[in-house]
Amino acid sequence: MTACTNSKSKYPAVQPPVAAIEPFELKAKHGHARTDDYYWLKNREDQRVIDYLTAENRYLDTLLAHTKPLREKLFAEMKGRIKERDESVPYRLDDFYYYNRFEEGFEYPIYCRKKGALTAPEEIVANGNEIGKAYSSFSFFIAPSPGHQVMALVMDTVGRRFYTIKFKDMATGNMLPDEIGNTSGNLAWTEDSKTVYYTKQDPNTLRTYLVYKHVLGTNPAQDVLIYEEKDETLSVSVSKSRSKKFFLLTSGRTDASYVQFFETGQDKKLSLIEPLKPNTDYYADHFRDRFYIRTNLDAKNYRLVEAPTATPGSANWKDVVPAQAESFFGGMALFDQFLVIEEEKAGLTRLRIRSWADQSEHSIDFGEAAYVAGIDNNPEANTNLLRFSFQSMTTPPSTFDYHMETKEKTLLKQREVLGGYDPAKYTSERVMVTARDGKQIPLSIVYRKDVKKDGQAPLLQYAYGSYGASMYPYFSISRLSLLDRGFIYAIAHIRGGQEMGGAWYDEGKMLNKKNTFYDFIDCSKYLIDQRYTAADRLFANGGSAGGLLMGAITNMAPELYKGIIAEVPFVDVITTMMDETIPLTTFEWREWGNPGIPEQYEYMLSYSPYDNVEKKAYPNLLVTTGLHDSQVQYWEPAKWVAKLRANKTDNNVLLLYTNMDAGHGGASGRFKALKEDALQYAFILDLMGVSE
Repeated sequence: MTACTNSKSKYPAVQPPVAAIEPFELKAKHGHARTDDYYWLKNREDQRVIDYLTAENRYLDTLLAHTKPLREKLFAEMKGRIKERDESVPYRLDDFYYYNRFEEGFEYPIYCRKKGALTAPEEIVANGNEIGKAYSSFSFFIAPSPGHQVMALVMDTVGRRFYTIKFKDMATGNMLPDEIGNTSGNLAWTEDSKTVYYTKQDPNTLRTYLVYKHVLGTNPAQDVLIYEEKDETLSVSVSKSRSKKFFLLTSGRTDASYVQFFETGQDKKLSLIEPLKPNTDYYADHFRDRFYIRTNLDAKNYRLVEAPTATPGSANWKDVVPAQAESFFGGMALFDQFLVIEEEKAGLTRLRIRSWADQSEHSIDFGEAAYVAGIDNNPEANTNLLRFSFQSMTTPPSTFDYHMETKEKTLLKQREVLGGYDPAKYTSERVMVTARDGKQIPLSIVYRKDVKKDGQAPLLQYAYGSYGASMYPYFSISRLSLLDRGFIYAIAHIRGGQEMGGAWYDEGKMLNKKNTFYDFIDCSKYLIDQRYTAADRLFANGGSAGGLLMGAITNMAPELYKGIIAEVPFVDVITTMMDETIPLTTFEWREWGNPGIPEQYEYMLSYSPYDNVEKKAYPNLLVTTGLHDSQVQYWEPAKWVAKLRANKTDNNVLLLYTNMDAGHGGASGRFKALKEDALQYAFILDLMGVSE
């Protein structure tokens, strides 16, 4: 282990870029006015904007030039732990086994299949390295037709999550002339393999609101629109039921949803399960002769109900998995003989297996105190094998088959960590932190066993805390480079997620949003008080809505942190929520608030990071964004950094990195992304005096 020291880094004496101040008035519907000095950064077509972002990148390169050897070493370490020639566990779909594999030195997966048996000859479905070599940003996936004779290739070549769908004839290996552009990437095949239903989004708001039908061999420009979601607070998706009898159109927002369905060939006649109701969320699937519906109606922690196919409305809902006060019903897998129930209690997953025949139940024992497990890919219902995944902060991602009758658990694959990784050298903890209002916040912690809890260790604390998305104690190959240099790593399971149930989400959104920030700060104070670390050694990290969290704590408790990494941060809350022409707006008003309502406007304004920048000292900051980000537009972090530069009174470093070729997820490819990890780790290691 390389020990960290607390010597101060030396930075060149160069001046940072200064963004021009051009006051622009923003007025709410109810009359309140604000002045935004950096609103002009919103136009990516303005060369001045590109010049400013480029200047910020040059400034970062200059200040961190001395860390280049460290970054190179970190990248080599991270890359060196990855088994470059590797493949996924095959899954069976009808008479085919599908899997993907990676080749040494290449970034993208190669999708493959074998027919009949795993010993059969390999057939390459799509080689991502060949397809993606022409693009600076590339991601893709495949969707086989039910007959397996045609493959849909779904690809994004910009990073803005607009996908092009192409089709490959698997018999000839040739691409079909059909090409559908600017889709959301969501599609579903008809059973005859001749038609796909797919969705498209608004080019500005990115709200997915159109469902089309494409018949292979026809001109996509003539595709039939079968549904338009006209409620501007909702986004729609299309899927096929487990029974394969119905297509399901699910329209939803952060607090509510509703489902319509139709039979193949009957897409002009949609049937409704249950109308949209505020604060009522449900998801439906059809299996055998009825609908199975996961819902929070009369169930804060969700429940599973069943309903007749002919009359599926809530008046006919019958409990299958009743709501529980102490556990959160997260999802299910439907098999011919078994129902698999995925639930969470105190932030840990449990998988329950229930027999349809006699209603007997048992749970899978995972054998660790802090872990994440979940139902994996199970495309076939006529099997007694459950495919599930498992990992912890010390156990690499693992894939198991579990025999639901014999209770035999078979490890199919555990991610190999090269370089001599020994899990026995590390330990993880699960503690409960008492927040300022008395709530108990789960905190997952990992570190090497030779690290002392004497307040001298540096620590990186992470959280998300929005949209009801739970953050789990997961394994990270990259993180080992911090742990082996004496860092402790902690994940705070704060309100805004659903680790502790549906109420945990409600208590961290809308007019309760500040609980998210308070929880994180209270966890930081706990880590300092319990001598895991000290304020001059504590770092924080979060991205997207977790970047909002970073912005909030930067304003609310800057004295607690040595440095903060804010990735693609959502920091200009009011301005974004007022602009109905861009993403993260109308269909997220139930997450953050509607700025047209004075009470909600004032509450958002009270914590919005950009609006609350003051003339005071701030921690060291590394802020990242992507020019083509579709979720949090690049101008939010750019404006935030510009305003911080003009107001901060400290000598701490403030850096903005813009990936000029990427979107919300950062660099594409399994190795390119590691370079961004290396940059972030070098930033905090350098602040602790660690050199190459």
